[in-house]
Amino acid sequence: MPLRTGTPLPELDGATEWVHGEAKRSELVGSPTLVHFWAISCHICHDNMPTIQRWRKEYADKGLKVVGVHMPRQQEDTNIEAVKHEIEALGIEEPCAIDNDHTLGERFQNQFWPAYFLFDAEGNLRGRAAGDAGISLLEGSLKRVMEAEATTVS
Repeated sequence: MPLRTGTPLPELDGATEWVHGEAKRSELVGSPTLVHFWAISCHICHDNMPTIQRWRKEYADKGLKVVGVHMPRQQEDTNIEAVKHEIEALGIEEPCAIDNDHTLGERFQNQFWPAYFLFDAEGNLRGRAAGDAGISLLEGSLKRVMEAEATTVS
């Protein structure tokens, strides 16, 4: 069963490797956080990455933190050097876990590519979506979380 709304952000330790620094739960709570799962063999993931990067830039000054998790769909996706190359090619600048053993995927109860988990500044799940239309479904939740954050900060 997927994480329920209100579930606290899981710990992020246990990844195979991190690129662009390791994200830690303790450093993310206090800011709205988007965690996105993707794989190099997932074409939808590639198609949606520009939207993730746009959100990262658009909401950075409002405190949004973004964390990528590469969770392989198939054996060929476990090549760490290929994943690192794809991280650079896709313009992923946020911390990105390489989760070859699905440790983070299991913690997030995730079995989908792409998958998106949006947490509020208190570290509680406020939105989740997956698949082809997932990114467009999540956009409304992202706007609401960011508006709530702006109201709290004011």
